[in-house]
Amino acid sequence: MRSARLSVKLGITVTAMCAVLVLVMATFALASIWRQLDIQAKDGLEEKLSQVEHSLAEGSSSIADIVLHPHNLRDQIIGHDNLTLTIMDSSIPRKRLLRLGEGEGEGDEVEQPVPKINTSALEFKEINSAEGFETLMAYKLIRLKNDQQILVILTLDRRSDYTLLKAYVKSTLIALPLILLLVGGCAWWVVHRGLKPLRAFRRVAESISARDLSHRMKVQGLPEELSDLAHAVNFMLHRLDGDVQQLAQFSDDLAHELRSPMNNLMGTAQVTLSRERPPHEYKQVLESCTEELERLSRMVSQMLFLASVSQPSAPLTFSSVDLQDEAYKVSELFAIAAEEKKMSVEVSGEGKVLGDKLMIQRAISNLLSNAIRHGSPGSIVTLGLSTLADEVILAVSNVGEGIEAEHLPRLFDRFYRVHPSRSRQQGGAGLGLAIVRSIMSLHEGRVTARSELGRITTFSLIFPKAT
Repeated sequence: MRSARLSVKLGITVTAMCAVLVLVMATFALASIWRQLDIQAKDGLEEKLSQVEHSLAEGSSSIADIVLHPHNLRDQIIGHDNLTLTIMDSSIPRKRLLRLGEGEGEGDEVEQPVPKINTSALEFKEINSAEGFETLMAYKLIRLKNDQQILVILTLDRRSDYTLLKAYVKSTLIALPLILLLVGGCAWWVVHRGLKPLRAFRRVAESISARDLSHRMKVQGLPEELSDLAHAVNFMLHRLDGDVQQLAQFSDDLAHELRSPMNNLMGTAQVTLSRERPPHEYKQVLESCTEELERLSRMVSQMLFLASVSQPSAPLTFSSVDLQDEAYKVSELFAIAAEEKKMSVEVSGEGKVLGDKLMIQRAISNLLSNAIRHGSPGSIVTLGLSTLADEVILAVSNVGEGIEAEHLPRLFDRFYRVHPSRSRQQGGAGLGLAIVRSIMSLHEGRVTARSELGRITTFSLIFPKAT
């Protein structure tokens, strides 16, 4: 089943929310209209009842005057088809004296219920008419000039109010589908337009391949949320492009590094087999081939170790490592190599870090091996430890020819050599410093290099302080 488009889903969601909101607002408006109509009805009845009371106070001295001369009261009701004025005497049960307005002259029985009232305060009561409409009744006890009491009842037929509310509800129900269609269409259009950058994301994603990672998202004009996403995608593509290029460069360098010893082995073997030779020459060729194979074996081992450090198969469990102890251990391993060049190794300072002991030993060994190999005979190689506020530094320094400034940024690249021919003669594969950088990256640290030609060269392992 094909999933619905996001624009359609959002449009339907917005339409549903709008429908609920419109219904709530319509209900609130209906309640507000009814409340205002109720207030107006009570205010109208109160005002009209005050006019009736004024007419009775000025023109009627007794009940007889009211019955015989009702024209003043009739003038108050004329023009108000929805009003009914009823006057009752003070006897129990009360008898109707006069009825004016709607239903006038329809017998002597009172159609509306007679309220029980004991005070002269104005009171209201809601009753239902025979037609099912609500009727509002206002009643009050009034004392005439001759001290007689009468009950004045003013009734308002609210049929017109119900008609108004019915028309409002009907018009709302008719307009609601049109409003929802309009809102749904506008919501779909707005969402469809808002999702336009996502289609650009799709086009970029469709264009990306391992051979072409040059495509980037346009960041200008995007909303903040999509702008952050575009930056993240561009950064991801930038890293992938760098990694792919690095992998391609690594493959080229690896093929070049393997091709040279393979060609040497093949050339030596072909020349040796081209004619018969005495046994001692075969022995010399085999020894030469064995040395070349050992160099290949070291290169393969270093590449495997570099791969395991760069992409560990499982998270490593770090423990506390005393760098001073490890520096002494490594310096003892290289004591003989240093003596051959009449060099000495000195360790100073102290520091502890969290890490993998074997990997840290490997990093120190690679730096110390390079320092002894490239150091001046008779000089001193120092392993200095220092602890700062948030870092622990192990610096390996030697005195020698030094390294030109243009080579320093690339020293830690795989297979990079400052002097390629001399490095091959010394057995180097150009992977030692790359391994050091990967080990430090795994420990969330870094390695730096600085050098002065003809003077001191220093490689520093910078660890985060153990916490």
